Amino acid sequence: LLGVEGLALLRGWAGDADRAFTHDRLAEVRRLLDDPLLADHPGVDVARGTATGGYRDWAPTYDGPNRLFELDEPFVDAVLAGLAPGAALDAACGTGRLAERLVRAGHDVVGVDASPEMLAVARRRVPQARFVAGALERLPVADASVDVVVCALALSHLPSLGPAVQEFARVLRPGGHLVVSDVHHELIFRGSVVAAPGPGGGPGLVPTYRHSLGEFLRAFLSHGFAVRACEEPGGPAAEEPPPGPAPAPSTTGADLGPWSLWPWTLMELLPAATRAAWDVPLVVTWHAQREGGDGRA
Repeated sequence: LLGVEGLALLRGWAGDADRAFTHDRLAEVRRLLDDPLLADHPGVDVARGTATGGYRDWAPTYDGPNRLFELDEPFVDAVLAGLAPGAALDAACGTGRLAERLVRAGHDVVGVDASPEMLAVARRRVPQARFVAGALERLPVADASVDVVVCALALSHLPSLGPAVQEFARVLRPGGHLVVSDVHHELIFRGSVVAAPGPGGGPGLVPTYRHSLGEFLRAFLSHGFAVRACEEPGGPAAEEPPPGPAPAPSTTGADLGPWSLWPWTLMELLPAATRAAWDVPLVVTWHAQREGGDGRA
């Protein structure tokens, strides 16, 4: 919470807010430090879990409302609308939400994911596609066998983009198209990380890495892709602010919610600071094309 206040104060330093905003943030910091519920909270030791564990637990509810889906799907749809039907790969397909869109667009689709639980949901959801187990860095797909690859909200779980992008280039035919979305590195920095059981079933988070736009661009260019488009949609600034004056950060006996719902349950404690600190893109989307073809869809 103090970090959110600090980011909000930097907005003032940058000239995005006035003196009253800055004084309000300082007053909130004092309240935070004086609040026994927060100051005396023991905190939670969170270990590094696994992506397998995190997505196993998330699979039954993954397709519920998710604002990131609302942000990347229009971009994906716009790219797919300009492509002729062909062979398509949904890499890290999860529950098959993009495989379903590919099928509707007329593509012959294979989906690959490392989570058996997510694949089980995908097979029920999109029976017209074929789904197999596999990793992004070792796709079980033949060389130069697909015309389009989509990969959504998955690359942030890899410490390096290079191996996965190299695999995308390997399986795409010359001139083939790559459509990628990922959680924006600024959103990850603010705490958007998937919860997962740690060792012994204790609190844990899925390994998550912040990849800058420069890292994406260098990975694409290094493996023979030409970038056609890049967007950074989202940001809470467009949302309606909560009505009325900002409440005190907490009250005696208030419940901060379980650690697995942080930072989401904590944001309501600091609505003005949160709007300022989280005024960043939520998703990054890319359209790239493998070089060596005639570029026609």
